[in-house]
Amino acid sequence: MRYIFTIIGSVVITVIFVSFFLSLKQVNEERATLTTNLEQRASLLSDSLKESVEPSYTNSSSASLHTSLQKIVDRFANRERLAGIALYDNKGALLATSVGLPKTIIENTKSVSDAMDSNKSKSDFVDADGESRYVFVDPLHNNNDNVSIVGALLVVQNAGYINTSIGEIWKGNLLRLFVQIIIFSITIFIILRFFVFRQVVRLVESIKKVRMGGSSATLKEEDKYSFFTPLAKEITNITKSLSQARSSASEEARMRLEKLDTPWTAERLKEFIKAYLKDKKIFVVSNQEPYIHQKIKNEIVVSTVPSGLNTAVNSVMEACGGVWIAHGDGDADKEMSDGNGKLQVPPNDPRYTLKRIWLSDKEFGGHYRFSVEAMYPLCLMTYTRPVFRKENWIMYKHVNRKFAQALLRELKDVEQPIVLIQDYHFALLPQMIKEGRPDAQVGIFWHVPWPSPEAFSVCPWRKEILKGMLGADIVGFNTQQFCNNFISTAEKEVESLTDLETFSITREDHTTHIKSFPISIVFSDGKENKVEQSEFNNLGLNILKKLGIKTKYFGIGVDRLDYAKGIPERFIGIEHFFDAHPEYKGELTFLQIASPHREHFKDYQQQYQDLITKEADRVNKKFETKKWKPIVLETTQYSQLELKALFKMAHFCLITSLHDSMNLVAKEYVAMRNDLLGVLILSQFAGASRHLKDALIVNPHNTEEIGVAIYKALTMPTHEQNRRMNIMRTSVKDYNVYRWAAEFIKAVTSLS
Repeated sequence: MRYIFTIIGSVVITVIFVSFFLSLKQVNEERATLTTNLEQRASLLSDSLKESVEPSYTNSSSASLHTSLQKIVDRFANRERLAGIALYDNKGALLATSVGLPKTIIENTKSVSDAMDSNKSKSDFVDADGESRYVFVDPLHNNNDNVSIVGALLVVQNAGYINTSIGEIWKGNLLRLFVQIIIFSITIFIILRFFVFRQVVRLVESIKKVRMGGSSATLKEEDKYSFFTPLAKEITNITKSLSQARSSASEEARMRLEKLDTPWTAERLKEFIKAYLKDKKIFVVSNQEPYIHQKIKNEIVVSTVPSGLNTAVNSVMEACGGVWIAHGDGDADKEMSDGNGKLQVPPNDPRYTLKRIWLSDKEFGGHYRFSVEAMYPLCLMTYTRPVFRKENWIMYKHVNRKFAQALLRELKDVEQPIVLIQDYHFALLPQMIKEGRPDAQVGIFWHVPWPSPEAFSVCPWRKEILKGMLGADIVGFNTQQFCNNFISTAEKEVESLTDLETFSITREDHTTHIKSFPISIVFSDGKENKVEQSEFNNLGLNILKKLGIKTKYFGIGVDRLDYAKGIPERFIGIEHFFDAHPEYKGELTFLQIASPHREHFKDYQQQYQDLITKEADRVNKKFETKKWKPIVLETTQYSQLELKALFKMAHFCLITSLHDSMNLVAKEYVAMRNDLLGVLILSQFAGASRHLKDALIVNPHNTEEIGVAIYKALTMPTHEQNRRMNIMRTSVKDYNVYRWAAEFIKAVTSLS
């Protein structure tokens, strides 16, 4: 609708400009015509008066001249539009004048003198007493010749009617313009809304159906005689071709299901769901929603919520469909959802349903604080002390129950539903779901590490958390070490039977399997066509230019503003590098992108941002020159496209997580390097180090080791970079996010 009003507005502005210039032309022509007529009447009147006046100048004595002239003036003064007449002698002295003639005109004898001096008539428009007057001065001559000037005749006519006539023209034209604008606007609106827009919507819906896997689009009867008919016919032909291509792709994906050596794709995952799950519905539960609606400058904007979890799970949901249940956090989320908090996503290509759960500030605050202040640090080896508050624990249980009730309502008419719960925000949810729906097939994936039994034992509510998680059929982790830690913790804390052969725990007649499923990314192979490649390179170059990065070497780090990412240790490692290799001053710039995280806790966010900013400033002051500094710190969110462009240009990617379950940034960097160049420097405490063993593995607590790794990356021969990157890319390609999803879902549904 906004575009319709934009078009109408453009037409209206155009009409206004055209009407203005046409009216201006009409006004100028009318003014010229009226002025010419006025001049002609004044000239004719002057000629008539001269025949009566000039003999009086010659035949009358000076005593009777004034009387005779005044009689003549009085006789002519009452004519229409004639404001008055005045007669002067050859010295410019006033001899006679009609009553009511303004003094400003009578006493201003300059035009009279000019006419007599030049022996030519003079005319001009003047304003007197608030009215426009036309003043015409004609020299008077002796009857015997036309050379001797005896005086001057001044004729004054009312010219106000000219302005009145011009005003009427403007008024009439403006009225016509207003009527035209209304008629044009209504006509254009009707044409666009009911003839153009409606047909475009039909075509868009047809294309959308095909893109979403629907039946081929065909022309409707009412479209066959529209001016979109040629386009609609072409779309019909294209959709038939797309349908055939999709059918072929599905058949190929189906044939690949049993071939373990073929790559997993979105199409293959769809076929897997059809073949093994018989189109069972998948339900995903997470704290963070994949898409958020926010009001920005009185406009509702939808954006993706950045996180590794969202990126991975969203790719799976787009391939499989289903329902994703999450907390609605945006200030415009309710406005864009239906009465049940549901909407179809992604916005431009709907593939699945997002159901938003509304939490009060108290509910959100207590649940989120327990998750990030207690559960998150409890699982990490970062020596950050977890904070356990009973009121937060009570709210954590309450929110888990609220999500469980919402999910059970969704499962009401679904047979053997598949429920995939994400992360530490919902440790109690599996047991709650099983209590309401024992037939549900439930899996929980723990996206953060699992600590040792001794570390976990400090939690006051450890038994309830473990019992909640053991309600699931599958508990998934990123590494086998986390599985081992969980088994040991359960053995120590809850009464259960452990089977190390099947890696399962049986409690109260329910068996839970503990397995590792290394989460991954969509492997795009970093390939683009020539046009896209050029735009991609330009994007990266423009970002570096904007940041003032012009050095020969360029390194990158991409993380959330999170203490587990080891950013201060990274900066100290860079300091050690420049201390050991001062020849690289001015030759290497390191770009650290630290995107906002947990913005609901401003104090925490600001403290950590201040810490890394202070550390970056310290290192920069130590080494910087007038035109260069070693570290460029960006605490803003970059898009996936921008990050990929930067990954493709960086000589090395530096990841120094103090403890990380996986770290998908490492895999994203590797996936983008289809040129087989670049070096990945990776923390030994990141789960990705188990799979990307050809990275330069470092201990982030040994900051000198980080500096050594940077030097090794910059001096590594090309053939060695190619060898290492090729092995890592094969690993990421073979185990992508679609394979992760297939294996996790297969395990949850007990299909081996």
